[in-house]
Amino acid sequence: MADTNARTQALSDVGVSIWLDDLSRGLIQSGDLQKLIDEKNVVGVTTNPTIFAGALSNGEDYNEQVRELAAKGATLEDATFDITTSDVRHACDIMKPVYDATDGQDGRVSIEVDPRMAHDTDATTAMADKLWKSVDRENVMIKIPATVEGLPAITTAIAAGISVNVTLIFSLERYRGVMNAYLSGLEQAKENGHDLSKIRSVASFFVSRVDTEIDKRLDAAGSAEAKGLKGKAGIANARLAYQAFEEVFSTSRWETLKGAGARVQRPLWASTGVKDPAYKDTMYVVDLAVNDVVNTMPPKTLDAVADHAEVDGDQVTTHYADAKAMLDALEGVGVSYSDVVKVLEDEGVDKFEKSWAELLDSVQGELDAASKAGAAS
Repeated sequence: MADTNARTQALSDVGVSIWLDDLSRGLIQSGDLQKLIDEKNVVGVTTNPTIFAGALSNGEDYNEQVRELAAKGATLEDATFDITTSDVRHACDIMKPVYDATDGQDGRVSIEVDPRMAHDTDATTAMADKLWKSVDRENVMIKIPATVEGLPAITTAIAAGISVNVTLIFSLERYRGVMNAYLSGLEQAKENGHDLSKIRSVASFFVSRVDTEIDKRLDAAGSAEAKGLKGKAGIANARLAYQAFEEVFSTSRWETLKGAGARVQRPLWASTGVKDPAYKDTMYVVDLAVNDVVNTMPPKTLDAVADHAEVDGDQVTTHYADAKAMLDALEGVGVSYSDVVKVLEDEGVDKFEKSWAELLDSVQGELDAASKAGAAS
């Protein structure tokens, strides 16, 4: 067995769970996912519509399943559902030993509800239940967006005993709403007789996209003071999210649930690939290292961390004051935090809807090709 990478191990030792923000059938079948578990401390996987669209458009790994679906006359929606849930189910099986070894903390694989339902509470709730039952693995997590309409769906899913990855969180205010939705769900789950220790959740707080949007506005502001703030807002925002996490999960409300077996909803740092080449490619990992979080990394970022990350312990809890000062400074140069986070949420939903459309197009193309091949033979 290969040695574990010292840099990823150092990150794990701080208390960061490394999850891979990528999944494809090739990654599963080649053994590469298992290799990442063995060598780079990967203990979970996240997916989204963009990842699935990319996976399906590359290579021939899905041809056999697509042919079978075409022969059965599967609809486009059903075929897409079957293809994506199959990959997640297999990844869950690979991750099961990690799940068992960490008592359910890690070894998780996340799959997203159809993003076209992001503003429809009932449809999101129904799709979360359908995905949970279809994947049929206790280590799956269902991704629900943190839209206003998504919050009640989160509570309902948790109340039903479904483990949830809340995605597309940008603002501190919305994050508090997400934590409240989780606690409400746990309280209802307790009433419903569920084992609270089996219900897990993470809250995916997006990082690099915050800098991308704010940096654009700082450049437009034009002053030296404004430009001096570039590349700092995403990390400051996330650090303040962790402060909110510490606060909420030390309340008497939480302690009551903890006494009944509940586990904290860990913050998950998402969008941790650096978009601006001027920035250090590991900054959204190293500068957000702290106990009891997940960092989900695209392969390029994971490789950079394994190659040259300089992990130096907790970089979050000692920075609350300067993080707050950073966000205050943004308002001082005319950048509206509330407007930024609203734009990012709207864009986030829109991007995933477009990726879902691309995924549907890819599946339709594969189904059409399989049907033609079947008719010709």
